[in-house]
Amino acid sequence: MTPDATLGHALALARSPRTPARATPPPRRPYPWTGTPLALPATAPDPDGPVDLDHLLRHSLRARPGPGGRFRPAASAGALHPVRAHLLIGPGCTLPPGRYAYDAEVHRVFRRGPAPRGAAPGVIAVLTVTAAHTAAHYGHRAWPLLLLDTGHTAAALALAPKGPGVRVSLDTDAATLAAAAGLPPADRWQRIRPGTETEHPLAAVQVTPRRTQRTAPALDRWAALPLPHRTRTPTRPPARPCGTGRLLELLGAATGTELAWHPVRRPATVTGRALLERRSADPAALGHPPDGETVARLLHTAATAWPGGPAWCAAVATPAPALLAPGHHTATPYRLARGDARPSLAHWAAGQLWLADTGAALLAHGCPSDAPASQIRHDHLAAGFAAGTAHAHAAAEGINARPVGSWQQADLGAALGDTPGLDWVLHGLALGAAR
Repeated sequence: MTPDATLGHALALARSPRTPARATPPPRRPYPWTGTPLALPATAPDPDGPVDLDHLLRHSLRARPGPGGRFRPAASAGALHPVRAHLLIGPGCTLPPGRYAYDAEVHRVFRRGPAPRGAAPGVIAVLTVTAAHTAAHYGHRAWPLLLLDTGHTAAALALAPKGPGVRVSLDTDAATLAAAAGLPPADRWQRIRPGTETEHPLAAVQVTPRRTQRTAPALDRWAALPLPHRTRTPTRPPARPCGTGRLLELLGAATGTELAWHPVRRPATVTGRALLERRSADPAALGHPPDGETVARLLHTAATAWPGGPAWCAAVATPAPALLAPGHHTATPYRLARGDARPSLAHWAAGQLWLADTGAALLAHGCPSDAPASQIRHDHLAAGFAAGTAHAHAAAEGINARPVGSWQQADLGAALGDTPGLDWVLHGLALGAAR
């Protein structure tokens, strides 16, 4: 079976009403990248200075201090946070050049090797996911959630820098990303690093100093470096492979015809404080509708966050129940359909009945049933990125918001009278009134 056919079958299964068979979560393995943990230097705010890695990671990936350290600024399905970051640091940063791994639980980095000659200024964060815990919790629905989680994390990193100079890639192949980060390929991981969880690279974020001429990320220079030596001899038996991991391998190898790094600018109202305070609101806080202008602004942010990503619309109850689409080159939405879509959304979103009473909901939709593997990967990563950007914008405006990632039988196109199988709900962001 071809990769496109395999992933098409997996996508149909993830969208089906079949209940996941939950498994006992595997024991959490210790953070695999060890050595001497390095603190991230705190510097005085200077938009024209080097890339402030402490600020960047504190506002995007760092776990909240306190018991458990479970909550991070980047949203995650089930609060499992499977996304890790490997930092490729060139000149112009607050740490010396080299390869590093970042541990969000302790807000420390571990140096894993030198930088290549001619490394681009700034930092490239290679984002990887581990599949075991998400697969144990969500079964056959896990892999789309891992893609959405990665998109949210890429958005968190892209919005955190204080100045411009941010670019994101959602299409670079996993082999290039793994080699650049000094990671074994997925199919050789357990032979090279037995006893550790396989990490699947899916995206990358580049941040450059403001006064540096924009240069290509030049991942090939990092990829030419040898794999770093192991710094730990694992004592646990090798991790058992899972079907989700195999799907992630296929997705990592699926790339579009044109690989691009897209520039990113965060919404003007998004501040560092808003990024730190962003949380997935309790459904009970989402029962009152936001005003129409706020919905229009957030819908515009989601629809324009990633070029070539899936389309977005908004389900609203006031002033009249309707499904709204963003206007062309304007933030003013137009009516796509009459009627209250929220009861259908509650049915489609894995039975989350509170959605029937939520104030409003932004919806990413697209990715037809016969989409090639490259589009499946891109549309889900882009949907997570756009939802993460809109979530940060909502936090900046004091709007309660909650991402909704699991959707079954959510054929939006068919519900609107179009050909079935062409236009599916991929992701959602439920909205409430201002806090």
